[in-house]
Amino acid sequence: MKRIYPLLLLLPLIFAAQMLSAQGTLRGKVSDAATGEALAGAKVFLVGGAAGGLSDEQGEFEFQVPAVPFDLMVTFLSYDTLKLNVTDISKPLKLGMNERTVQVQAVEIRGRSISEKEAEAPLTVESMGAIAIKEVAGADFYASLGNMKGVDLTSASLGFKVINTRGFNSTSPVRSLQIIDGVDNQAPGLNFSLGNFLGSSELDVQKVDLIVGASSAYYGPNAFNGVIAMTTKSPFVHQGLSLQGKVGERNLVDCAVRYAKAFKDKNDNDIFAFKINAAFMRADDWNATNIDPTQQSLVGIDNPGGYDKVNTYGDENLTKGANNFTDKSTRRLYPGLGIWHRDGYDEKDLVDYNTYNIKLAGALHFKLLKGAELVAGSNFGTGTTVYQGENRFSLKDILFFQHKLELKKEGKGFVRTYFTHEDAGNSYDAVFTAFKIQEAAKGNGEWSTDYANYWGINVTPKVQALPGYPQFTQPNRPWDDEYLQLDSVLAANQDSLVAWHQDARDAANTANTVDGTLDRFVPGTAAFDSIKADIISRTAYAEGGTKFFDRSKLWHLQGEYKFTPTIMDIVVGGNVRVYLPYSEGSLFSDTAGTRIVNKEAGIYLGLEKHLLDDRLKLNATCRVDKNQNFKFLVSPAVSGVYHLHADHILRLALNSAIRNPTLSEQYLYYNVGRAQLLGNLNGFDSLVTLESLGDFFDSQQADTLSYFNVAKIRPEKVKSAEIGYRGTIGEHLYIDASYYFSLYQDFIGFKIGADIDVDTANGLATVNKIYRVTANSDNFVTTQGFSIGANYYFKKYYMVNGNYSWNVLNKVKEDDPIIPAFNTPQHKFNFGFGGRNIPVKLGEKTIRDLGFNLNFKWVQGFQYEGSPQFTGYVPTYWLFDGQVNKRVQKIHTTFKLGASNILNKQALQVYGGPYVGRLAYFQVLVELDKFK
Repeated sequence: MKRIYPLLLLLPLIFAAQMLSAQGTLRGKVSDAATGEALAGAKVFLVGGAAGGLSDEQGEFEFQVPAVPFDLMVTFLSYDTLKLNVTDISKPLKLGMNERTVQVQAVEIRGRSISEKEAEAPLTVESMGAIAIKEVAGADFYASLGNMKGVDLTSASLGFKVINTRGFNSTSPVRSLQIIDGVDNQAPGLNFSLGNFLGSSELDVQKVDLIVGASSAYYGPNAFNGVIAMTTKSPFVHQGLSLQGKVGERNLVDCAVRYAKAFKDKNDNDIFAFKINAAFMRADDWNATNIDPTQQSLVGIDNPGGYDKVNTYGDENLTKGANNFTDKSTRRLYPGLGIWHRDGYDEKDLVDYNTYNIKLAGALHFKLLKGAELVAGSNFGTGTTVYQGENRFSLKDILFFQHKLELKKEGKGFVRTYFTHEDAGNSYDAVFTAFKIQEAAKGNGEWSTDYANYWGINVTPKVQALPGYPQFTQPNRPWDDEYLQLDSVLAANQDSLVAWHQDARDAANTANTVDGTLDRFVPGTAAFDSIKADIISRTAYAEGGTKFFDRSKLWHLQGEYKFTPTIMDIVVGGNVRVYLPYSEGSLFSDTAGTRIVNKEAGIYLGLEKHLLDDRLKLNATCRVDKNQNFKFLVSPAVSGVYHLHADHILRLALNSAIRNPTLSEQYLYYNVGRAQLLGNLNGFDSLVTLESLGDFFDSQQADTLSYFNVAKIRPEKVKSAEIGYRGTIGEHLYIDASYYFSLYQDFIGFKIGADIDVDTANGLATVNKIYRVTANSDNFVTTQGFSIGANYYFKKYYMVNGNYSWNVLNKVKEDDPIIPAFNTPQHKFNFGFGGRNIPVKLGEKTIRDLGFNLNFKWVQGFQYEGSPQFTGYVPTYWLFDGQVNKRVQKIHTTFKLGASNILNKQALQVYGGPYVGRLAYFQVLVELDKFK
C-alpha cells in the first residue's frame, strides 16, 4: 500500500501537463441552427478515425486532429446529421444543426433533444435538466427524482430524503454515491450523503444524472448500485441574478439567491468568472407517531400491561427485569401479570421538529491556455433535521464544510482535490435519550421489581376473588385444566386487568418517599425539560449522555486524462482518499485518545473503440482498489452500444463493482441502549445466539447454548449484467427499457449475539453484553429487475410520460442470518402529464407562457428491514403531485402554485419514519440572467 501512493500522487501532475500541452487541436461550437441555443452533448468526430469528443454545456468542443483536410461528422439525437470537409483549423468552427420535424395533422411535433452522451450510455441513465427542475410537480426537485424509473425515494423526515437504485433501499445509502461537479458529497463520519440537505441550491443545479447500476470503474468503490451526479451552472454561461422564494404549509419558508458574472479580455475571450449561492429553508417537520407494535414486541396493542410501540422509545419488555413471570408456576403467584412494559417516551417529546437548512457556496473560475479551466470553490451547510439509521437521531445544528480545487479541460481530463469536514453540532440519539431519562428516574430492574411486587401484594387477591377463579389445591398434578380456566377468567375481565396494570404502573412510577414524588419525568414539565437538556448536552462515551461528538474529515485527490490515438480512445485515472474519523468514542472506537486514519487508493483504465462506420461502440474498463485494511480488489467492466438506426440504440453491459466497508462497518463502537453495535476488523469468537440464550434461561441446561464465531469483515462484491434499448419512434415517442441481473458476494449485514459468563455448577449465566457485529454473508444474494419508461410529445406544447419498475431479491439460503435489507417494492409506476409555454385564448385576448405538470406515483407495499425497533411492513401507497405556472416575460418572473401529495394521502415511506402528508406551496422565481 505504501508503494502505490507515490505513483498515484504523481498521476495528477502528469495529467495536468498533458492538458496544458495539447497540440494541433480543432475547436468549435455546436448550436441549434434556428434558435442559436447551445447543444450540450453533441458528438463531433472524424469520419473513419477515432478522434472526436462531445460538446460541453456551452456547446463547445476541442480535441486533437491529424493534418487537414479531413471529413467531420456531428450527430445529436433528433437532429439531422451534419457532415463537412475541414480544410482549416486555425479558427473555431461554428456548427448549426437542424432539428428533425414531422407533420402530424398539420401540427408540428418536435422530437426530444436527448444528448448523444445519454443516448450512448451503456447503463441506464435518468436525467433531469434545468428546465425540468423548474417544472417539477412537487415542492422539492430532489424528492421528484423519485418519480424516475428504477429510483426509490425515502423520506425519513421533511429535511432528510434519500435516493437509492437497484434495491437495498436504506436511510443509510452506503451503496450509492452522490457527487456534485465530481465531488463526493458524503458526510465523512457517515460515509453517505444526507440527501440534498448539505448539497446544492436548486437555483444552481444545471442537471442531475442518475446512473443506475454498478459504476465503480470511473466513480470508485462507493458507486456500488448507482451514482447521483449533479452538475451546477457555469458562471461563464449562466450570468446575472436569480431569486427564488417559496412559502407553504407546515410553515414552510424557502428562499434562495444566485449571482454570477464573467469577464472577458480585449479579444472577447472569457478569462474569469465567479458565482455565489445562498439558500435558506425552514418548516415544521413531519411527526413520527406510529403506535403500532414493533415486530419484536411479544404482545399486541390489547395487552393490559402495554406493548412496544414503534415511535415510543424506552417502552421495552421488562417481564424478565427481576424474575421470569411468564412460566406456569409463577402465573399462580402473580395471576394476570403476564408481560408488562415501561411507559417510554414518544418521539415528539424527544426530537426537534423545527427543521431548518442553510447553504452557502461560492466558486472562482479561471480560463487558462489551451482551453483549460481552473476552479476553486467552497460549500457550507448547516441545519436541523431528523435522521433515521439504527435509531432515530436529531441532527441538530450540524455543520458541513467542503473546499475544492480543480484543473480541467472538457473532453481531455482533470485534476481535482477536495477536503470535507463536518461537525455534528448538538446532534443526539433520540431513542437512547429515552432510555437515559428513564434510568435517571429509576433503574429498569428496580422499576420492574416495584411493578411486580405491587401486583403480588395488591392485585393478586383481587384476581383470586374474581368469579370462576380456579382452585390450585392439588400440588402433585399439572393443573392444565386450572390454567385453562384461569385464562378464561382473565379474558372475561380485561377491563379490570387494564385498570389494575395502570395502578401497578403508577406505583412503580412513584418513588419510595413520604411525599410520593413520581419516579418518572413527565413530558412538558420543567423537570423533564431539565433532565433531557442535561442528557443531550453530554457526549455518549466520555460523559454518559447521548450527544454525538463527530468532527470527521476526508481528503481526496483524483486525476484523469483521455488519450485519443487513431485506433481508440484511452482514459487513465487514479485517486487517493484519506478518512480521518474523530468521535472521541461517541461513534467509533477512537477512545482514550486513539486516532483513526483510514487510507484507500485506486487506479483505472478505460478503452473505447468505434466500429462499423461508428454504429458500434465498444468499451472496456478495469479498476484496481486498495484499502489499507483489505486486499487489492479488481473490478472490470465491458459494454457495447449498437445503433440499429440513428434513433434506435441497443446496449449490453457486464459490470462489476466493489464496496469497501464503511468507517462504521470497520470501527463502529456505539451503544444503542439495547445492544452494543460494533465494527469488525478483527473478528469475534464465542458469541451465543439469543435464541439459545432464551432456551438456557428456561431450562438452566448449559448444553442448550449455541456458540458461533464471526470472521473479520470483507469488502462487498457485485457482478451485474444489463441489456437495454432506447430510442425514438415516429419522432415524438421516446422509449428507454432495460433488464438487469446482479450477483452479490460477501454481502455486508450483521449478526447478533451475547457475550456471557456461565456458571455450569449452578446452571447460571451472566450476560455481559448484547453485541450487533458487522458481518459478511457466506452465501450469494441475487437481484433482478426490469424497467421501462416512455415520453410522448404532442400538440407542440404537451407531453405525457410514464414508467414502470420491477425488482426482486433472491436469497440463495432463506435461513441466512445476514439480513439483506432489500427494502424495495416489487412493483411501482409513475404517470405524468405536463405542458410548457401554452397559449390560452380567452375571447380576443391570448394568455401566453402557461405551464403545468401532474404526476401520479404508485408504490407496492414491501417489508422494510432496519434495526429491530424499525423493522416492519410499509403498506402500499400512492401520491399525486401537481403544479401550474405562469411566466411573465416583462419582469422575468415565473409564478408557480403546487403541492406534493395533493390529496393528503398519509404515506409511510420508511418503517419507523413519519407518515408524509400534503405540502402545498406558492413559489416566485425571478431570473435576471444574462446568457453568453
